[in-house]
Amino acid sequence: MPAIADLGGTDGWGPVHPPAPDEPVFPETWEGRAFALAVLGMGRISGRNLDAFRYALDRLDHHAYFEEGYFGRWLNAVELMLVESGIIAADAVDARAHTLEGTQVEEPPAPEPTKPDYAPTGPGSLREVDTPPRFGVGDRVRVGEVPPAPTKLPRYVSGRVGVVEVVQPGHLLPDTHALFQGENPQHVYTVRFDSRELYGADAEPFAVTVDLFDRYVEKA
Repeated sequence: MPAIADLGGTDGWGPVHPPAPDEPVFPETWEGRAFALAVLGMGRISGRNLDAFRYALDRLDHHAYFEEGYFGRWLNAVELMLVESGIIAADAVDARAHTLEGTQVEEPPAPEPTKPDYAPTGPGSLREVDTPPRFGVGDRVRVGEVPPAPTKLPRYVSGRVGVVEVVQPGHLLPDTHALFQGENPQHVYTVRFDSRELYGADAEPFAVTVDLFDRYVEKA
């Protein structure tokens, strides 16, 4: 089942409304607080990493992802992470919200924390890869099937053929990093696809570039 955020190449989402040049970063006060809570919960309380946070976003239901706004989505994702880490009970946030609204609800007891035993090997996401890249600029590659979640392979390029345009620096693999199963650094390729390869012979001609991890591609 594709992740809820994997919307590339799909229809029915309406027109894109770019933000105004002078739009504030946080149009509403609660959004700035939500951002701070998400960063705090992700990085300093739950012990989770950025890929784990993205994986939490991918596992939200339709309402939690689409109906509560961008930073509402962040709050929902970090709540999921905190629950899975045993920092808060599953119903603790709802109980406190009801209490603030004037309805006394007994808060469930705090669980035993189960934070992952994890420490990154370096800052950021870039890593050295011991082996040379399998592909170079100009090589034709075919994208494999979408692996089980978590993954950052967009399904609309699965099975398609493109040309390597840039060989990017090595990067830790989000598929395993999100689950704390190792950083597994890999080469990343910027692959250029013809629009007609992706959308059919009747598509208007243009190019789409996608950054793909080494494990996602094979020789065409």
